[in-house]
Amino acid sequence: MDVTDWVDPFELALDEAIAELPEPFRSQLASVAIVVDEEASPAQLASVHARGLFGLYEGVPRTAYAVDAATSPSKITLFRGPLMRANRTPERLRAAVGETLRHEVAHHLGISDARLQELERERL
Repeated sequence: MDVTDWVDPFELALDEAIAELPEPFRSQLASVAIVVDEEASPAQLASVHARGLFGLYEGVPRTAYAVDAATSPSKITLFRGPLMRANRTPERLRAAVGETLRHEVAHHLGISDARLQELERERL
């Protein structure tokens, strides 16, 4: 097997998750870096009072932009290690990466965890 034949399942899942975001949401990500780290740092965990994370949004939500609508850099980080350990099949990994990305994009759009939970209850 040639090294160029190997496809990282995590990167593939992330590429698919980004491509599947509806255009109105994807177009709101121009000022957002989407990065992958192996694990959350102690500082990242402490910032949200969590013991573990699949993803993290850091930045200013679009709903909090200044009057001049100037963007400030924001970052969505997906954590490969926890997502890979919790989702052992390619199908589960794709679903989890997509869900995590959508969750963090929602934070960028100003939607709180409480509101996300309400929306999920309404959906079910």
